[in-house]
Amino acid sequence: MNLDQALQTFLAEGRELLEDMEAALLSVRDEADPSESVNSIFRAAHTIKGSAGLFGLDTVVAFTHVVESLLDQVREGEVALDDGLVALLLACGDHIASLLDAVEDGRRDLTNDEVATGAGLLAGLHAQMNRPQTQQAVAPPPEPAFERRPADADHGEGADHWHISLRFGRDVLRNGMDPLSFLRYLATLGSIEHVVTLHDAVPALETLDAESCWLGFEIAFKSGCDKATIESAFEFVIDDCALRIVAPRSRVAEYIALIEQLPEEPSRLGDILLRCGSLTSHELDMALNSQRQGQPTELLGRILAEQGTVAPQVVEAALTKQKQVKETQIKESQSVRVDADKLDRLINLVGELVIAAAGANLIARRTRSVDLHEAHSTLADLIEEVRDSALQLRMVKIGGTFGRFKRVVHDVARELGKDIELKISGEDTELDKTVVEKIGDPLMHLVRNAIDHGIDSPEQRAARGKPLKGTVTLNAFHESGSIVIEVCDDGGGLNRDKILAKAIDRGLVEAGKPLGDGEIYGLIFEPGFSTAEQVTNLSGRGVGMDVVKRNITALRGSVGIDSTPGQGTRVTVRLPLTLAIIDGFQVGVGKSVFVVPLDMVDECIEFTAKPGHDYIDLRGQVLPFIRLREFFDIAGAPAARQNIVVVKHLGQKFGLVVDALMGEAQTVIKPLSRMFSQVQGISGSSILGSGEVALLIDVPVLMQRAGTVRHGQARRLLGAGATTA
Repeated sequence: MNLDQALQTFLAEGRELLEDMEAALLSVRDEADPSESVNSIFRAAHTIKGSAGLFGLDTVVAFTHVVESLLDQVREGEVALDDGLVALLLACGDHIASLLDAVEDGRRDLTNDEVATGAGLLAGLHAQMNRPQTQQAVAPPPEPAFERRPADADHGEGADHWHISLRFGRDVLRNGMDPLSFLRYLATLGSIEHVVTLHDAVPALETLDAESCWLGFEIAFKSGCDKATIESAFEFVIDDCALRIVAPRSRVAEYIALIEQLPEEPSRLGDILLRCGSLTSHELDMALNSQRQGQPTELLGRILAEQGTVAPQVVEAALTKQKQVKETQIKESQSVRVDADKLDRLINLVGELVIAAAGANLIARRTRSVDLHEAHSTLADLIEEVRDSALQLRMVKIGGTFGRFKRVVHDVARELGKDIELKISGEDTELDKTVVEKIGDPLMHLVRNAIDHGIDSPEQRAARGKPLKGTVTLNAFHESGSIVIEVCDDGGGLNRDKILAKAIDRGLVEAGKPLGDGEIYGLIFEPGFSTAEQVTNLSGRGVGMDVVKRNITALRGSVGIDSTPGQGTRVTVRLPLTLAIIDGFQVGVGKSVFVVPLDMVDECIEFTAKPGHDYIDLRGQVLPFIRLREFFDIAGAPAARQNIVVVKHLGQKFGLVVDALMGEAQTVIKPLSRMFSQVQGISGSSILGSGEVALLIDVPVLMQRAGTVRHGQARRLLGAGATTA
């Protein structure tokens, strides 16, 4: 690997470490024992600093070192980890990310904004450390008090402390490393009880090379850290030294217990020892190299025991676990990384296969061949299985999208002076990756809106007898072939009268027109609609909620809102699981063919409405309907016997009057070109087996149109004994 490749690897790993650091910072305040999270945050900063030093990135090193110094004081309990410090460290993580971006862009000099941001953050870091800013921020810790003991004192597994045997390589000094600095850092992870400096390898004075290192150490070390953490103290010289870490006596039993509790996953000895913490990755690599260079047939467990890397009884426990795994693991699960473009290509090919199968079905009907019908039936079943399997490959969990909002809630709540908790459920719910990519921005606006408009101020919550900490909840689940995402808050709810008054003032609603709560709350999705009394950085301009609805509708989804005054608001987003292939119900109007998503079709009935009416009595309920021939201005006379397709959406029903019912069919959705983007009631197209084009009905748009049934007609129908739907 050349230097450029190594640098790119460092940048990628650095960003991953920053993500882990951010996640730990956002959760550390809610943990009963935050010590492990604090240690992980410290290790992330320490690793970034050390790796940046290898590439000579002095700006990254200088800034990150101050962050590391403060985190060290947090670990020692000298500085309290409160909300203010968490916010400061999150901002520091953002700044480190911008420094890494500058490195990736090849910029040697920072912008004025970056310099100013860094200076402000450094001032905040120094203030937290309770020392003047002019004082050296990187002052080394005091020299640890070492007690000399004989070289064989407390050596081996019998002692109840870690035993570290360390021999530095000859070129450590030439590489700019100070052996004593590693012992100082080791002292921050625990207590160095005893240390013996070994100088037997130092040559005679006349042959001594002052630039070579001849030192070795035997160290008795007490710490609650695991083996990998102790080894990480020497990560910058680990390839230039001989390091052996022997676990305390009490750890041996602990390792054996951990091995016995491992799930039935790792089947290799090295993986089992890594999982329980008795072996580090570096030690495993060293043992494997020894195995390859010596006798390839020699057992790895024997090598580890002979080297003293792992206690023999721990190796024996791992071998027993390995045998159990092999006996119970009937089939090994495997995963392969596949480029997203290849998956898209596969879905397109499956779509073409569905269209070709539809053409074969038409030929089978035309020829009336029984054998061809049977062959096509078998083929159709196989194609449906291939379709479902191909679509499943593109399904991803929505948890990654939800995880982005933790930082948003933290930062926005702090800006507004509110104490808000984000609760997430259903993060394992899967949907098409294309939907996941496009739903992020609408959900982001809904979450910010819930924080700003939904959650009331601490004073209002106290007056209402509610907990001072507000809650925003994200939930996802599957329902009727769709995915439902809910954004809820336990705030004050929507002001129905205020929304209605604003709508009347803007001419969106006629004064005196009776409207249900759902219709009134839905007015907030109108362009430019806002009831905010003042404009802020977050809201008040009336821009956003209409865009949210437009983007969700573009995904063939819908959005609804429900609110209870004083208790909170729930925004419900419904989306199709996939945008590529669906089960559809084909209907005919004249020579035109339309497709209705099958999961929205409730039933089909004969059309019996009276002339001039746009509703019927469906078993005592008012069912408004739309004549597709009139809506799309299709020429020709209606069929002698028409039908109504009853469609259900968001708990409401309406009908579509069509000439013919053509049955179910797999539908490959093709997007409309831009010139048709303004066509109302159509959300896409599909190719039929005959090669003709069928149009996909936009059910949410037509439902709004069907909702405009005149109230006078409804009242006349009610007078005949019906009830409203």
